[in-house]
Amino acid sequence: MPRFTLRGQDAAVRILERALDHDRLHHAYLFAGPAHVGKTTLAVQLAQAVNCDDAYDACRARIANGSFADVRFIAAGEREDGAARTLIGIEAVRDIIAAAHLRPYEGKRRVFIIEDAARMSTDAANALLKVLEEPPPDVLIVLLTEHADDLLATIRSRCQTLELRPMSVGEVARILQEEHGQDAEQADLLARLSRGCLGWALQAAAEPAVLAQAHQRIERIVDAAEAGLEGRFAYADDLARRFFRDRAEGREELYAWLRWLRDVLLTQQGRGAEIVNAAWRSTIERHAAALPPAATLRWARRVEEAIDALDRNANPRLTLEAMLLEAPPVPAPTPAP
Repeated sequence: MPRFTLRGQDAAVRILERALDHDRLHHAYLFAGPAHVGKTTLAVQLAQAVNCDDAYDACRARIANGSFADVRFIAAGEREDGAARTLIGIEAVRDIIAAAHLRPYEGKRRVFIIEDAARMSTDAANALLKVLEEPPPDVLIVLLTEHADDLLATIRSRCQTLELRPMSVGEVARILQEEHGQDAEQADLLARLSRGCLGWALQAAAEPAVLAQAHQRIERIVDAAEAGLEGRFAYADDLARRFFRDRAEGREELYAWLRWLRDVLLTQQGRGAEIVNAAWRSTIERHAAALPPAATLRWARRVEEAIDALDRNANPRLTLEAMLLEAPPVPAPTPAP
């Protein structure tokens, strides 16, 4: 069985294969790339490669499902009130430090996979830095993040960074058709919405609820864009509440705003064939006709600023209200007579 089966990340896989073949694996890796591009999958397969014999399928399965004693996943988790934690605290890193100095229990290496590593608090990042500077033997640390620059430079300098990039939309569509039985129209729809991230496309192909959720986001975005001030503030309040319950889901909706505005801008530039939300083409064209391109671009920048502010723990409701308050009005469609 091959060590790595992740599709579309040949460059990263080759680097890891060579390191394993020559016993020159780095003590810490930073996998950077957009959501669903394969960062967690690659981290799991690396943990399997260092701990399992090729024929030992049970070992691989237990690492994948999180029941292998020497492989640990660290994430922000939840607070006692059920809301998503905004940061990975120093307690989680102290647990890593304590476990890192123990010998492997059932494998060959202790592996720590830190998901969304940019959410480490300053104290947590500084504590982890000490482990990265003086790594214990038989320990491998893998940090996952969307943007490498979101981590402290001192952290990045002590990791080997591997950038994971989306596949072409055409390649994702081909895989969906040839290997997963999707018809051409559905494969193209899912590939566009995935932005080249095969993991999301496969999940959406297997679970209709994923695609339905994506359409519901766009419905909310269109309603908010075409609403008056009262409707926009109601949307901001609703999104702030959802952001409090599930930070990742809230951020994903803001990224959906960026993709929508990108589609509007592409249409204004005469590049409508490149839009992501092809099922909403007529609405995108209507918004493109109603807005000057400069206003579309300014709106997209306000959304980016809102994402940055929320990542710095700004007040969600005030941040989202400001984002929508500064957005240009978009007229709703005229009802048919």
